[in-house]
Amino acid sequence: MNEELRLKYRYLDLRSERLQHHLRLRNLYVQACRQHLLKDRFVEIETPYLTKATPEGSRDFIVPSRLQPGKFFALPQSPQQYKQLAMVAGFERYFQTARCFRDEDPRADRGFEHTQIDIEMSFVEREDVMQTIEAMITKAVESLGFTIKEKPFPRLTYKESMERYGADKFDMRTEEDKKNNVLAYAWVVDFPFFEKTDEGGWTFTHNPFSQPKPEFLEDHLAGRNVENILTTQYDLVCNGYETGGGSIRAHDPRTLRATYKTMGYSDEEIEESVGHMLEAFKYGAPPHGGIGLGVERMIMILTGETYLREVQAFPMTGSAHTSVMDAPSALPEKALIDAHIRLSA
Repeated sequence: MNEELRLKYRYLDLRSERLQHHLRLRNLYVQACRQHLLKDRFVEIETPYLTKATPEGSRDFIVPSRLQPGKFFALPQSPQQYKQLAMVAGFERYFQTARCFRDEDPRADRGFEHTQIDIEMSFVEREDVMQTIEAMITKAVESLGFTIKEKPFPRLTYKESMERYGADKFDMRTEEDKKNNVLAYAWVVDFPFFEKTDEGGWTFTHNPFSQPKPEFLEDHLAGRNVENILTTQYDLVCNGYETGGGSIRAHDPRTLRATYKTMGYSDEEIEESVGHMLEAFKYGAPPHGGIGLGVERMIMILTGETYLREVQAFPMTGSAHTSVMDAPSALPEKALIDAHIRLSA
């Protein structure tokens, strides 16, 4: 059936046994993760949807402010800054099932919005976070009847994964594993912190809030040896997909400021972009780290689907329209005036 037609009548499409199974499986997976985290003394905290535009790798969706003409909110690409601020506030084990919004071209395994299980922990090192996540994932997927190929999950450096597989997300399954829907998880670590931009400058490879590995901290603060600095980033891959990514975070204002300096920000631009984070860190921030784990990606893997929309209730179409409702759509003139928006041809 035509995709646009299926999504126009999505509420009928969802009656199918296949989609009923997928959404019910998604529910069971999320609940298993939530219950595991609650038993492990995590606190579930919600963070705002209306926030500030900051560089996190994709374009922001922007929302005009009616009460402050000419100013805009941004929908969060992730709860990254708020969960770090929760660490400053003394909530040492945070999680939330978070909606994230990214204005990027739709693809089979990406969309404008997605859900992630978002986690942050204080007084931890990289291995502590990875072991915590490994335990949660193992408990959740095995409770649903799935088999994991190798425990503990293998650890590969970025360099090793590129040399062995030619990519930093890879599939370690045999043909027999694939036939039996085995889950082959692995961690990828030791990523380069920075990469060259088209203009010849530097940008982050994963996240500007990451901490460099300890042996590179001095170089990072001095802005030298940039091309060789490795970060504490870790990605979780499964069956050829990246299913999550995180890092130990910069918790010292000097480290975060140095990241933005390397990317060519002036002192004024740094204050405008992350001044609130630098201010918060002055009051004492514990060492902390965390991860965001994509729910849709994981359910795609568990169900054997190749399109994100097959594991979402009301997904976007390939042409970036909402299912059922005709959006985006034009606004009445009064709504534009209230939002201080003037359209130009």
